[in-house]
Order: sequence, then structure tokens, then C-alpha cells
Amino acid sequence: MRRVNIFAKGNVDVHDSLHSCRVGGQMLWNGINDSLRDSYPDVRVRLRHETLTRFDALLAADGVVPDVMAGHDLPLGNYPLAGQFSDKFFTVSSDAAVLSILPDVAATMVRHKVGGFLFYPADSQLWPAAERDWLKAEFEPVGHADVDDSMANLAAIVERLRETQDIPVLVYNMSAVIPGDSVHCYLGLDETYATRIRRFNLALIELSQAIGISIVDVDAVLARHGAERLKVDAMHLTAEGYELVAHEVVRILDDFGVFEDEAGKS
Repeated sequence: MRRVNIFAKGNVDVHDSLHSCRVGGQMLWNGINDSLRDSYPDVRVRLRHETLTRFDALLAADGVVPDVMAGHDLPLGNYPLAGQFSDKFFTVSSDAAVLSILPDVAATMVRHKVGGFLFYPADSQLWPAAERDWLKAEFEPVGHADVDDSMANLAAIVERLRETQDIPVLVYNMSAVIPGDSVHCYLGLDETYATRIRRFNLALIELSQAIGISIVDVDAVLARHGAERLKVDAMHLTAEGYELVAHEVVRILDDFGVFEDEAGKS
């Protein structure tokens, strides 16, 4: 059995398509290895997954949690401190790397007023009152990422990765279909979520043209098979949707020959 190592730095879109999708404790999709069973039965993916806060935070990561974070009771859910400040995406040897634009589209961050580092205070509404007060005193809000800044940060991430590893880099885009959205006139509206997704998707294409990253075109995959049927909400897909995205990842990696042995056979 051959092993292929993939480092996936992303959130629910990446995790639930490549690792597994569970709803209510029930396994609904078992990840990329199920996508490989027919075409590459002798290959297994060893997936290393970390959540991603945003590209700017990943670019700044050096693997060290700032000292000022020590001693605080911060129930961060899927965004533990070790993962937020991890640099393993750059240092762990892999056969392919996967990222997603979802955090840059959706997430807002805070910045430490003295140290200047970025932090994602996940589930802060559930923190003890003292910790919420500490957050307000020590950090200042950082708004949504600008699309141009986001793509510049992503380009720098890829450059940093390629300094040590010559591997395919895949980046998930997002479906711009928002279930229930019925807007048809944008006069007087600020940027809608769907419009923001489209701006990022287009910018990602332009970056792909410039630096050669591969786009996992979630938008096209869902459009071909019925986005209204395959999306639960703006960010979450059904298990079938995640399965289709995993098949697309396999198709792209197959184009790169990632699953082939040295003789060109699985």
C-alpha cells in the first residue's frame, strides 16, 4: 500500500470533503480515500488537517504561540491556539497542499494592540466574562480581508512553501449560490456575500494565471450537479456535495501524477 501525504489547511469545506463529513454523529462521507478506491485501490492518502483562520495569519505564523496568550481559559473549539500559530504547513513534507479562500471571504480577526499578531477569537460569546473583558482590552478588531491583499498574502504563502517543497498547491474557491437569496437589484446595497464570493473567485483565477496554483472549482462542481440541492447554507454542503468536491480534488491530483509510483503505475 502506497501512502500519499496531503496537508490541508482549511475549514469545513476542506475538512468535510477530504477527511470526513459527520452530521449528528453519523458518518455521511468518509473522505478522499473513498474517492480513490476504484481508480487507485493500492493508494491511501494520509491527510494532515489544520483549520485556517486567514491567509494573513498563516503567512505570519512561526509556530510559536505568543506569551501573552498563556494562562487564559479560551474555549476556541476548532481553532486551538497551537493550530492558529502553526507553521507546519510550511515545514512538514507533503506530496500536495490544499488551501481555501473561505476564511478570507468570511472571517474577521482581531490584532493584539502591542504585539501586532492576528488572532481568531472563535466562540468568544461562550468565553468567561473575564476573558471577554481581556479580549476587548488587549485586542482591536480587524475587518474583512480586502480581496487584493488576500491574493497577495496567498501568493506569498505559495512562494514560502515553494522555497522548500515543489508540490502541487490546490485552492478551493466557493459557490456563490446562496440558498434563499432573491436579490435582483443592487442599487443602494453594500457588497453582498454572493458578490464578495464572486470577487474572490475571479481574483483567484487571476492569481492562478500568474503563479500556477490549481483551483478546486467548487462553484463549477456544484453548478453542474445542482447547487440548490447540494448546499445547506452559504458555507455548508450536503454530504453528496462534499463527495463531489473530493472527486474533483482527486482528478486534479491525478493530472499531476501524485498517485502514481515511480514507474508511472499505482
